[in-house]
Amino acid sequence: MSGAADRTDPPLWQRHDDVIQVRIPVPFPLKWVNSYLVKGSGGYTLIDPGLRADLCERAWERVLAELGIRWTDVSQVVITHFHPDHYGLAGEVQRLAGCPVIISRESHRVAMRLWGPEHDLNQAVVELFVRHGMDRSHIDALESHLEQQFAMVLPHPEVTYIEPGERLRIGGIDALAVSTPGHAAGHLSFYDPERRRIFCGDFVLMRISPNIGYIPGVNEDPLGTYLDHLRQAETFRVDIAFPGHREPFAAYAERARELVRHHERRLAEMRALLAAPKTAYELCRDVFGDRLTVHQFRFAMAETLAHVIHLERKGSVIAEDREGVTYFRQK
Repeated sequence: MSGAADRTDPPLWQRHDDVIQVRIPVPFPLKWVNSYLVKGSGGYTLIDPGLRADLCERAWERVLAELGIRWTDVSQVVITHFHPDHYGLAGEVQRLAGCPVIISRESHRVAMRLWGPEHDLNQAVVELFVRHGMDRSHIDALESHLEQQFAMVLPHPEVTYIEPGERLRIGGIDALAVSTPGHAAGHLSFYDPERRRIFCGDFVLMRISPNIGYIPGVNEDPLGTYLDHLRQAETFRVDIAFPGHREPFAAYAERARELVRHHERRLAEMRALLAAPKTAYELCRDVFGDRLTVHQFRFAMAETLAHVIHLERKGSVIAEDREGVTYFRQK
């Protein structure tokens, strides 16, 4: 059973046994983020409600009306990670439902450094990109883009922390909170060992390589962290994974191995391009091209930095400072 949509789009919502997948539209190339509703004896758990935007809120109004659910039927909101398309609507849902919002302490800490009252990370990202060769003509567009994100996450919720290794009742599921960082600091997945299911956020996605980006002062080697946790994915027996984007899938461990191989190839590609010294900005344009929106460029630049920093930490490349700009070259 599913909610009808036009002939070119997937349905707005779809049942997978006791899990309702809700495809909440987003104004990005990914088109939608997956939210999940899971009914329990005390109400519904809502996983990753989407970002704060009119099109998302209209989608939720339609979904709830079609399912016969009220906001007050939502007993808790669970956040896999702090990115706006997952976290952004949590505060508004909390206002409407009067329910707790559950998130890891580290994920919430980074969210506050990005969009809280004493935010400092957005300016640090701009300064980082300049130091790594970004053309100053792009700064205004980048700063405007980062500023626009505040509206996508306000109001902030009052949060309840959950940490890796703790258990949480999600519907009829006794779920284990699993540390799955890399794509985002503090990222959690929620594993149901009895039915071999996992709500994996953006940790493992089909047909998409999750962005692994460097944010200064958060994780000094996010790609290394991500690869380490991907290699641990086989320790979980998974028959179906519920991801943050695209469709639920079965080949969880296999897809994790594919992502490891993808990043190993990307590392080799980037190292080969550094036979002569280049900035991360020049390397980013070599790998991802120069026809990117500011939204895409931000992620491409952060991903390039995550890869070259990992190469530097492994001793495969050397970083050199030239009048305040960092260049990388093969060792």
